[in-house]
Amino acid sequence: MQHSTVILIPGLGDSEPDHWQSLWQQQHPPFKRVQQQNWDAPKQAEWVEEIASTVRQHKPEQVVLVAHSLACIAVAFWAQKYKQAIKGALLVAPADTEAASFPEAAAGFAPIPIAQLPFKSIVVSSSNDEYIAAGRAQQLANAWGSRYVNIGMAGHINSASGYGRWDEGLELLKGLCGTARL
Repeated sequence: MQHSTVILIPGLGDSEPDHWQSLWQQQHPPFKRVQQQNWDAPKQAEWVEEIASTVRQHKPEQVVLVAHSLACIAVAFWAQKYKQAIKGALLVAPADTEAASFPEAAAGFAPIPIAQLPFKSIVVSSSNDEYIAAGRAQQLANAWGSRYVNIGMAGHINSASGYGRWDEGLELLKGLCGTARL
């Protein structure tokens, strides 16, 4: 079974200590994490380059990206620019950067790329996410060629929505990695 390199990519504001991404990294020290220059007023080009720089440090065929919220859209921009085949991506609670309610502090994340991703992917959303309607998340999943998973009334699938370790997400990640254990 091929080894996987899991790279966590937090969204706007970074993932606080009790966010599932941070807890996963504590539980699995080999997981990597993309560090951004500006978590609160991000520029799309800078975020894409940080993803590219992190991925380049590893064997692409082993890389599995785990993005949350705005980072899902950054991954779509990265895929559009670099067309890099990787092992896969778990895209959780993508933010609708084209919605009028999207924070203005983030620049250059619209329009959202709708080309098929050059790697296996899963989009996970909820029925009551304040940053994207479930139907819109499913549209993105379809455009990206991703498997779509709606986990019900789960808000933005973050610590504010009551998600700590999020074991269901770890199971989805194991599927992408092709392993029973991480």
